[in-house]
Amino acid sequence: MSLAAEPSALLIVVPAFNEEEAIGQVVREIRATAPGVPVLVIDDCSVDGTAALARAAGAEVLPLPHHLGLGGAVQAGYKLAFELGYEYVIRMDGDGQHDPRFIPKILEALRTSSCQMVIGSRYLDGGAEHTSFARGLGIRFFRLVLRPILGREVRDPTSGFVGVNREALQVFSRSFPLEYPEIETLVVLQRKAFRFVEVPCRMRQRLAGRSTITALRSLYYIAHVLLGVFVNVLKYERKRKKR
Repeated sequence: MSLAAEPSALLIVVPAFNEEEAIGQVVREIRATAPGVPVLVIDDCSVDGTAALARAAGAEVLPLPHHLGLGGAVQAGYKLAFELGYEYVIRMDGDGQHDPRFIPKILEALRTSSCQMVIGSRYLDGGAEHTSFARGLGIRFFRLVLRPILGREVRDPTSGFVGVNREALQVFSRSFPLEYPEIETLVVLQRKAFRFVEVPCRMRQRLAGRSTITALRSLYYIAHVLLGVFVNVLKYERKRKKR
C-alpha cells in the first residue's frame, strides 16, 4: 500500500461491502473531482469483485479479514489514516449516493471552521429528494432526541458524508461505534467537547443495488442507536461529575 508516500493532507475513505456495481464509478468520480488525493476503499470482506474493481479504478484497498460492519470498516480507515499522519479524512459511501463534487466544500469547512467534524447535510438546501419516507421520519425522530443532548439542532444526523480532522481521528481510531455509527458519533463528540458544523450537500440515488435497511431493520436501528446514545450520555455525565 503506497498511501504513506502521498503528499496530500487529505484522504478519502470509502467503506464498501459487495458494491461491485458501483465502486468503480465512485472511485473514478472522486479522482476526477479531487485529482491527486488518495482514495482508500475499505473492503469489508466482500464476496464479489468490489476490491478488484476499486483497484482498477485507481483506489488503494484495505481488505478486512472478517466482516466488521460499517462502523468497524470506518474505524479501520480512520486508524490507518491517523497512523499515516493524515490531517483530514472525508468518508463517503461506496454506493454512489454521495456526490464527490461536494468534497471541496467539506474540506474547506474542516480547514476554516475550527470544528473537528463537518457533516454533508441534505437538508440545508432542499437536496433531500432521494430520501425515503421511512428514513425521513427516522431523521426527524433523531433530531428531537439529539437536540437536548447536543444543545443544538443537527439537521442530518444520519449522513455518512462526513469529514473529520486529526483531533477527531485520534479519538475515533481508538474507539468508534460499530453499527450505524453516525448518531452515536455525535454524542462521542459531545463527550470530548468537540464541535461539528453542517454544510449543504446533495445526495443522489444509489448507482446500483438496494439498501439493506428494511422496515424491520429500521426498528432495530432505532432501538440499537437509542441504546448507544443512552450509554454515551451516561459516560458523559459520569465524567462531568468527576471534574
